[in-house]
Amino acid sequence: MNNKQFLSQIEAAIQSGPYSPTWSSLSKYEIPQWFKDAKFGIFIHWGLYSVPAFNNEWYSCNMYIQGTPEYQHHIDTYGPHKEFGYKDFIPMFTAEKFSAEEWITAFREAGAKYVVPVAEHHDGFQMYPSELSHFNAAEMGPKKDIIGSLKEEAEKQGLVFAASSHRAEHQWFMGNGKDFESDIKEPLERGDFYWPSVQQQPDQQDILSEPYPDEEYLEDWLLRTCELIDKYHPRLLYFDWWIQHEAYKEQVRKMAAYYYNRGAEYGFPVGICYKQESLAFGSGIVDVERGKLSEAKPYPWQTDTAIARNSWCYTETLDYKSGREIICYLCDVVSKNGSLLLNVGPKADGTIDSKDGDILKEIGQWLSVNGEAIYESRCWRFAEEGPTEEREGQFSDGQETVYTPQDFRFTAAHGNIYAICMSYPADGRVTIRSFYKERDLNKPVFQGILRRVSVLASEEEISFVRDELGLHFQTKTVKSDYPVVIKIEVE
Repeated sequence: MNNKQFLSQIEAAIQSGPYSPTWSSLSKYEIPQWFKDAKFGIFIHWGLYSVPAFNNEWYSCNMYIQGTPEYQHHIDTYGPHKEFGYKDFIPMFTAEKFSAEEWITAFREAGAKYVVPVAEHHDGFQMYPSELSHFNAAEMGPKKDIIGSLKEEAEKQGLVFAASSHRAEHQWFMGNGKDFESDIKEPLERGDFYWPSVQQQPDQQDILSEPYPDEEYLEDWLLRTCELIDKYHPRLLYFDWWIQHEAYKEQVRKMAAYYYNRGAEYGFPVGICYKQESLAFGSGIVDVERGKLSEAKPYPWQTDTAIARNSWCYTETLDYKSGREIICYLCDVVSKNGSLLLNVGPKADGTIDSKDGDILKEIGQWLSVNGEAIYESRCWRFAEEGPTEEREGQFSDGQETVYTPQDFRFTAAHGNIYAICMSYPADGRVTIRSFYKERDLNKPVFQGILRRVSVLASEEEISFVRDELGLHFQTKTVKSDYPVVIKIEVE
């Protein structure tokens, strides 16, 4: 099928409904039930940038910016850019130890319910076969359909399969390579690896900034996205931030209508995760990059963050978070109606580093005991109590939040209330103030009947009292460095 025929197919699918490419129509979208219930997914950043494994996944951009550490590292390690450019990493990306089965097994055992591999990053190397470019993992490098393998294995093991596209930034991502003698030079044609490598760099914080992508590039972006939809039928599409640029608005509406109509045709609900204001509110799933919201929201949302603070892809200098920190992060996000998409960056050979693996096992062990407070849960009347204030907004997770024994996060599920103590007291003495007694029935406090209090990780029988200061009890055997889930059974 040529591009003209594909565009006609896209237009026909849009016209077939039920969604049209208007915000009014797209705002009738409803978030899938599976997403509301899943709460925890795995993001995967893996590609050519995993070969140099230096600083972060923006290596392909920064190696062409004179004066950066990546620029100098590249010369020192691989030689001048005119002799060894970014494209020359392709033959080195052989992924000889890649096993979709091993990856998905590790993610499932970590407790993840959905998986989101990056199908194409800013560098423009597609991790799946494409009719739009030969620069893809099926024809070059690994010579494997990475996305297809992950989809097949994810669905085999019961995980929801999704995909991520970061193509929009490719327009200008390696344009600085034209500032000096490198392997990026004109003429560049559509389908070339470096095309278009626009030399003028935008203000990345300005969604009205020049250079605007031209119609040819916008058309290519739409075709690549729709090709990904048609090939793999992902239940969720995740987009990085640049599609909120003014130039993408028309194409984003077309893509959303096409995708949502395809979902209706396939017979299962789908969704688009977007950052900032790339879509009109209500037409997709709000995502906060490396950050969260400080209070519960009436709408489901997602945060995407990584096991490491300083990179999304594997490097040799990763600053790892602890398993405990990530579990606390998950508890806080879920209590506020959010879901956590946690990134793992495999090595270039296709193996997952042992440190990543150990953290995934920690999370899985905790969820295997405490998952009933997370999966299929909803917000309770209160999301939290305690003195520790949460940082809100994107890129706010640079430092670990330190909790006290007075900090709790609440969820409700299965007819129960779950109070998650973020830092369990050494003496086992617990007071949950949100359950204080109040005779005034007009006050918005808990007025129900408490039948039983227990700790999910313990078989200890707990005696409790409830007074005007809260719900009180003391355990003798519960000791944990991780959040402790208190199950409160009510009539």
